[in-house]
Amino acid sequence: MNDEKLAAQKAASDAKYVRMTTEPVEKLVATLAVPTVISMLVTSFYNLADTFFVRQLESDSMIAAVGIVFPLMAIIQSFGFFCGHGSGNYISRAFGRRDYADAEKMAATGFGYAVMFGLAICVFGLIFKGPLVTLLGAKTEAAASATSDYMGWILLAAPFMTGAIVMNNQLRMQGNAFFAMLGLTSGAILNLILDPLFIFKNGDALFGGALTMPFGVGMGVGGAALATALSQLVSFAVLAVGIHFSDNIKINLKNFSFKPYYFKGIVQGGLPSLVRQGLSSIATTTLNHAVGLYISDGEIIDAVQAAMTGVSKLMNFAASALIGFGQGFQPVCGFNYGAKRYDRVRKAYYFCFKISFIVLLVLSAAGIIFAKPITAALAGSSELAQSIAAFTLRAQLSIFPLMSWVTLSNMMLQNIGMTGRATLVAMTRQGLTFIPVVLGLPLIMSLLGFEPLLGLELSQLVADALAFIIALPIGLQVLGAMKKEYSAQETVANQDKV
Repeated sequence: MNDEKLAAQKAASDAKYVRMTTEPVEKLVATLAVPTVISMLVTSFYNLADTFFVRQLESDSMIAAVGIVFPLMAIIQSFGFFCGHGSGNYISRAFGRRDYADAEKMAATGFGYAVMFGLAICVFGLIFKGPLVTLLGAKTEAAASATSDYMGWILLAAPFMTGAIVMNNQLRMQGNAFFAMLGLTSGAILNLILDPLFIFKNGDALFGGALTMPFGVGMGVGGAALATALSQLVSFAVLAVGIHFSDNIKINLKNFSFKPYYFKGIVQGGLPSLVRQGLSSIATTTLNHAVGLYISDGEIIDAVQAAMTGVSKLMNFAASALIGFGQGFQPVCGFNYGAKRYDRVRKAYYFCFKISFIVLLVLSAAGIIFAKPITAALAGSSELAQSIAAFTLRAQLSIFPLMSWVTLSNMMLQNIGMTGRATLVAMTRQGLTFIPVVLGLPLIMSLLGFEPLLGLELSQLVADALAFIIALPIGLQVLGAMKKEYSAQETVANQDKV
């Protein structure tokens, strides 16, 4: 029976290989991208929902707390993506080589390391919870208290978050985006239901008094975190079931390996994600501290942090469409690069870039026009917070379409195993550029006679422009090298025919 199962799995894997390396890349990308775009949008939407419902509490400090905890969530996610992208990219290339036993070992190893990293973050985070609140950038007593309430539940969910991210990425990288979508959307829908139930209590007024809660637990901002934690647990369970019933390589912990070879494989494919997400955490923390460095009034600090929280959630929502579309490109890239079909990798890349640039251009135009009402729903209860958020959102959207090149270049480089270049591109937006800009631009603005706040508001725009300037030649060089390699292959093939 085991031999029959292995034969059936090999036949399914061979059929997938043929499909991924022969079917038109436009059709493949579109088919794989639809569920990933949906799952990314839904996931990002429920992150927006957290901020939206906390906004109903009419407290800038509570909204600021959601943003202050974001760096912690980014760190948790960074280890999930490190193991998920590392193992997923390795598996897709192993499929391209038709080495399925090797893929099985990597599937278990990537998952095992992710859960261990999540447990370590949970334990150390709970032990050093107080200092962590200060380290992340809480500047007022009210914001610190709300941050502590929100953080506890997120730390408890860390092992499930990292494990779920790995399973999601392994499903996607093997062409099973539908099951990955089910896992993410199930948790997202549950979070939308649980948020108001846990945050508010009976009699609380919502939406400016338009609705009164008939029941609820009344946990405040901590309730939003509990809803997120339970949703992550459900996503973890659904993704595990999805792997079991799909034609994916199964995660059998007996196949886990401590061999340096497999950890090196995770590093090669996952280091750019670890760096990108890790730097995102450092960048947001730096922003929180920069606010305290250039602004002294406590109420204004909470308003600025609340505004930046709302804008970051909105930009993440817009970026999720791009990331989801890029995730449809990744398995096509990995399979075909492993099969040395460089022409198909190039064709898929340029198809994705053209479509994503146009879509982001339309989204950015709409966001710039309707920035005021959009930010009013998410970016703090004070007029100051909403005004800061509207200006900052418009500034970031003005250059946002160029991020399609930065994101897709990073995904391509990561998939084909060019770890150094992928890591460099991953570092540009939130590390090499944003951190020095957010610390220095407010000072420059002050010297020029402007308020330092203007420098904080424009920091992401300047960082994004610099990131594009760095990523453009790197992506072009790699695509050009693939073109030359494919031309050489064609020349040899034509000579053989003669």
